[in-house]
Amino acid sequence: MKCSLSSKWIQLSLVAVLATFSATQAFAQDAGTRVAVVNSEKVFNESNLAKAMQTRLQNEFTKRQNDLRDSALKIKTAAEKLDRDGAVMNEAERVRRQRELADQDRELQRKQREFTEDLNQRTFEERAKIAEKANLVLRQIAEQRKIDVIVQEAAYVNPKADVTDDVIKALNSLK
Repeated sequence: MKCSLSSKWIQLSLVAVLATFSATQAFAQDAGTRVAVVNSEKVFNESNLAKAMQTRLQNEFTKRQNDLRDSALKIKTAAEKLDRDGAVMNEAERVRRQRELADQDRELQRKQREFTEDLNQRTFEERAKIAEKANLVLRQIAEQRKIDVIVQEAAYVNPKADVTDDVIKALNSLK
């Protein structure tokens, strides 16, 4: 019985030594892993491509936005006029104008939803183009600097590991 007990202790000790050796080896491999971080929102906001995207979207959607604002102002003005004049109108005329205003308001809300959906879709498309170019730049930076992993949005970033400004600089040099 003593032999088997000491044999078990030897086996357990051997397992412990092997586990410690394996863990040390795994940690040493991880310690050699080079990690960098990129702040994608900063890239989407500060790169020349992002600024050009904002200008394109603004040019594309400003007229519709102004038209919606003008329509909302007209409906508001008509509603105020109805409130003022409603007391002296006959019932049928007041009800007709209320229905017209309600119809106009529903139409305006529909157009505002379409505007928002269109703007969101176009923004998504434009951001996807920037992301595609940024991913190519990130891959180049990773290869040049022998970086193993680039992550987005870390809780803490040592400035030495932040490649965001380098990505923006590389994107700005693209034509």
